[in-house]
Amino acid sequence: MAGTVRAARATARRALGGRPRLRPRRRPPARLLALLAILGPGLIAANAGNDAGGIATYSSVGAKYGYDLLWMMVLITVSLIVVQEMAARMGAVTGKGLAELIRERYGPRWSLLSTVAVLVANLGICISEFVGIGAALSLAHVPKYASVPIAAVMIWLLVVRGSYKIAERIFVAMTIPFFAYPVAAILAHPHWGSVGKAIVAPHIQLNGPYLFLFIATAGTTITPFMQLYVQSAVVDRGIGVDELNAERIEVTAGSIFANVVACFIIIATGATLFVHGHRNVASAADAAKALEPFAGRFAEALFAVGLLGASLLAAAILPVTAAYVIAETFGFEKGLARRPREAPVFVGTLTALIAVGMLVALIPGLPVIHLLVLVQVVNGMLLPVTLVFVWRLASNEELMGEHRNGRVFNGVAGLTVFATSALSLLLLGVTLTGHA
Repeated sequence: MAGTVRAARATARRALGGRPRLRPRRRPPARLLALLAILGPGLIAANAGNDAGGIATYSSVGAKYGYDLLWMMVLITVSLIVVQEMAARMGAVTGKGLAELIRERYGPRWSLLSTVAVLVANLGICISEFVGIGAALSLAHVPKYASVPIAAVMIWLLVVRGSYKIAERIFVAMTIPFFAYPVAAILAHPHWGSVGKAIVAPHIQLNGPYLFLFIATAGTTITPFMQLYVQSAVVDRGIGVDELNAERIEVTAGSIFANVVACFIIIATGATLFVHGHRNVASAADAAKALEPFAGRFAEALFAVGLLGASLLAAAILPVTAAYVIAETFGFEKGLARRPREAPVFVGTLTALIAVGMLVALIPGLPVIHLLVLVQVVNGMLLPVTLVFVWRLASNEELMGEHRNGRVFNGVAGLTVFATSALSLLLLGVTLTGHA
């Protein structure tokens, strides 16, 4: 009987090509695959905002005021979601970048004004990102004269020689180091009850330094290049109206993730630097060094890893954003899938920004603080203009049709634009008058 059974099994194997039947491999759930498939512009743009300057700002907030400003991160997250959703929706519906729509709807003068401001701001931030790369790797005793040029070449090869899919996947992968901040915050042993209370119970002060950091936190979380990048990237990726709901989920998830990371940076520095009276933080690298005595060498290393990932991501996204804007403003070919001969202006712009950013970052004794102040001023001027354009264009029935802002959403968007623009202009005034 046993022999008969074995013979039957052998006959069945031969019928299947001589191979035994294998158990089907367990595939990842369809929902997980769908989520991974849509990760892209929203996640990349929001996390690029957590750059070296952003980390320095969040570190300063935690060091100077502990958890007191955590409540505002909830409001900022809502504002960021609203603004990024409008930009992504316009890209999906119109198939055009923001700079191109501004040129078509409001004329070349407004488009040129925003283009010049974006170039100046992005160049300044790009320099600070390469400074951040050098600072992060210097904590591992790698000299900036080696790390910065190598990083610049790698970024250039990625955005110029790689395909769009490869570039986007690597951009998404660059968000992984941000997970270092929650771990660093846990190692800092914060009082979680106080953290929870600070999130739900606003603690407001009316002194100059508090207001400055309040405004700077809003300004570093919602910056003009984020809206410009996310809309152009949605177009470049070929996302259409049929994928709009998925892109909304991606933009929302990316915004929440980025701001949760920002909260953990505040928590990590609040639980260590603030508690021990170390209130002044000049840079993200300073914050990483200062963590070691209170949270250990591992926490310092994690903070440095997060800084490196943030700086690399932003150093790649900022030149690409500027290249999108230049190409859209003047009607040139654009796209990460384009080769230099196909889109010479697009590739030339991002190459120039990477090269200048790298070279300036290598200058000994570079006044980084003054540079960041200048960038803050330019961004303060650009953000209200950019947000008003995003709001008005997303509300335009002729342009957006049934996908225009609804009444309730339009009211929330208008309030968001007004509040963030007012904060940005207030920061500009405080910075120019030296009352920070």
